[in-house]
Amino acid sequence: MGQIEGFKIHKRENESTTPVKERIKNFQEFTIPLKNDSLKNQGARCMSCGVPFCHSGCPLGNLIPDFNEMVHKGEWKKALDILHATNNFPEFTGRLCPAPCEKACVLGIINEPVSIENIEKYIIEKGFSEGWILPNPPIQRTGKSVAVIGSGPAGLATAQQLNRAGHTITVFERDDAIGGLLRYGIPNFKMEKGIIDRRVAILEAEGITFKTNVNVGVNFHVEHLDSFDSIVLCGGATEKRSLPTPGIDADGVVQAMDFLTQQTKVVFGQEIKDQVMATDKNVIVIGGGDTGSDCIGTSNRHGAKSIINFEIMPKPPEHRSPKTPWPYWPLQLKTSTSHKEGVERNWLINTKEFIKDKNGKLTALKTINVKWKMIPGERPKLIEIEGTEKIWPCDLALLALGFTGPESTLADKLGVETNVRSNYKTEYGKYQTNVPKIFTAGDMRRGQSLIVWAISEGREAAKEVNKYLSEKDVLPTKGKGDLLSA
Repeated sequence: MGQIEGFKIHKRENESTTPVKERIKNFQEFTIPLKNDSLKNQGARCMSCGVPFCHSGCPLGNLIPDFNEMVHKGEWKKALDILHATNNFPEFTGRLCPAPCEKACVLGIINEPVSIENIEKYIIEKGFSEGWILPNPPIQRTGKSVAVIGSGPAGLATAQQLNRAGHTITVFERDDAIGGLLRYGIPNFKMEKGIIDRRVAILEAEGITFKTNVNVGVNFHVEHLDSFDSIVLCGGATEKRSLPTPGIDADGVVQAMDFLTQQTKVVFGQEIKDQVMATDKNVIVIGGGDTGSDCIGTSNRHGAKSIINFEIMPKPPEHRSPKTPWPYWPLQLKTSTSHKEGVERNWLINTKEFIKDKNGKLTALKTINVKWKMIPGERPKLIEIEGTEKIWPCDLALLALGFTGPESTLADKLGVETNVRSNYKTEYGKYQTNVPKIFTAGDMRRGQSLIVWAISEGREAAKEVNKYLSEKDVLPTKGKGDLLSA
């Protein structure tokens, strides 16, 4: 335990942010880091519980009390080694993860939980700034080759773990840069893309080959994969959800991910013909999750005239609901930094029609208020409330409705079975498909989920692939041959 009763002495401190009026002028990250002494005090708040539930809250099983203690003691390099032992990319999770570990923190029962995510972020940033994170290729190669399809967090974790085992890894990415949704699905103001580039440079120096603009099954024949000893499918769940609503084809109804992708490409100097802009428009974002929040932040930076957010579900409570007691993930209202930049939020509202003019341009949305009827043993039933119809002026409607599952192209062409949810099918707890040499991980296997789950899936899939190729149940964490179960 870093400091006896540190949780009584020190209050939780969060990063501060630059003022809204300043930060919406650009697409740069806007958090202001805590000072070293403050971070040490945050580490001291950890109680080193006899049973640390933060471990179970984290899909990666990060050794949280251990690195918290090292941070409190100022032993940053030891903290980094502990963090990297279970998490390949803390620089991603420290910025983007919703921190289920904090919701499971024992201190959170009576007080503000330990600021685990922020501590994690600055352990890894300290590691980069001090030059401790260097390429560490394996000392020998096995002669086995693996193709990893998809370069999101699941694909990158799979690639790094298998490369450490000495296998020769090639990562195929259909977009023009590595990172999957980390690259183009996450706005730059949440994570600047140099964060991805510096990690990819290390992975390349460790011997991993990356090939971009390669869409396997489309512009790259699947037969070319026959030369690999194993294949891991990490293409994500990228089928966008839409609405069966009249007028959905109006000019001005846009998928959120297309809107976000265009903007990030423009930030990095690409010319996008007919880029969708929110400037001087009445914007309505349909969907209340993280992607909806990202659309709000981006629209504010474009200079939208107004921004309204619709959510069909009830407004969550301000505090943890009794229906989701500790240490479970809570049903609780989330107010992001983008929400704080300006938006009108509405719950229990359903879009009935996208209204367009004679030229097909979107001019308004027609909505109706709803309620949910709970029926024991059945799915909740959506009930429209008569007499609550309303017309909302709207020039741009952004559909932030999530994804229905992975695309079927690879499954069809490789003969991989899918389940009833269209996810690529494996046995429970396994990552091998019905085609013995083909494995799958991440959202493609489990459906749309969290970044921390994607990394965990990649690590576990790598373990199964390594067993398939070499009958070994461990993977080296460093080039010097230190061993750790994946």
